[in-house]
Amino acid sequence: MTLHIGQFIGLGGVAVDDNARAHVWEKRLDGVMIAIALLSIPVTFVDVQSDRAWVIALVDSFHWFIFAAFALESLWMLHVSGRKLAYLTRNWLNVVIIVVAGLSLAGLASGFWVATARLARLALVSLLVARALSGVGGALVARGVPLVFGISFLLLLLAGVGFFLLEPTVHSFGEGLWLAFVTGATVGYGDIVPTTTASRIFAVLMVLVGFALLSMVTATISAFFIGKDEKRLRREMHGDIRELRQQVRGLRDELRQIREELTPRDRQN
Repeated sequence: MTLHIGQFIGLGGVAVDDNARAHVWEKRLDGVMIAIALLSIPVTFVDVQSDRAWVIALVDSFHWFIFAAFALESLWMLHVSGRKLAYLTRNWLNVVIIVVAGLSLAGLASGFWVATARLARLALVSLLVARALSGVGGALVARGVPLVFGISFLLLLLAGVGFFLLEPTVHSFGEGLWLAFVTGATVGYGDIVPTTTASRIFAVLMVLVGFALLSMVTATISAFFIGKDEKRLRREMHGDIRELRQQVRGLRDELRQIREELTPRDRQN
């Protein structure tokens, strides 16, 4: 049995042979959990940039909310799943994130473990976004290359603004756009580099998003050319089917005509 990529990275979801209730709840909670996970991005940037007491308290509240949401989601899915052990093994990343984040929020972890908890939350956000993109991948391929390039260009503009706001060595939007491009494309010329914690975290996200977008663009272009061949083969197949139907119809007409020409004695024989 082949290992699904989602299971390998710890976000395998519900097993195919699990009960229908588990599959229904997975679909219901998927969008909600992605939206909650996206809260980790601005919260993380605020966390590393501000040292004000009220901001830290607000950030801690958000962290507790995100932690509680994922913990409750995992417990509920274990409750409705008919294959609880399989669900845990297929979603081991959720378990690691909940445990490490819970220890850090409870004050039982420091130093390396706090950094691990932050990286785990960012990894979860990236993987959930990737899972969301995979859900709409068919629609993107169906609408073609222009839509994918449009989305990529829009995200590149937003990333340029992000680097312009987060990186002090970036003095213009153009430089931010350039840093976003070389980071997302994993080129890394080194003329402009992230220097602050926030911009480095943002750069990590850009690399992950860049990989996803480049893969999507490549897949869409390939699907575009393959789709032409598939359409041609489909037209040929439909033509063959129509010709076959005409031949069958002709054979039926000939058989009907032969039966009508036969005498009753010939029919009995």
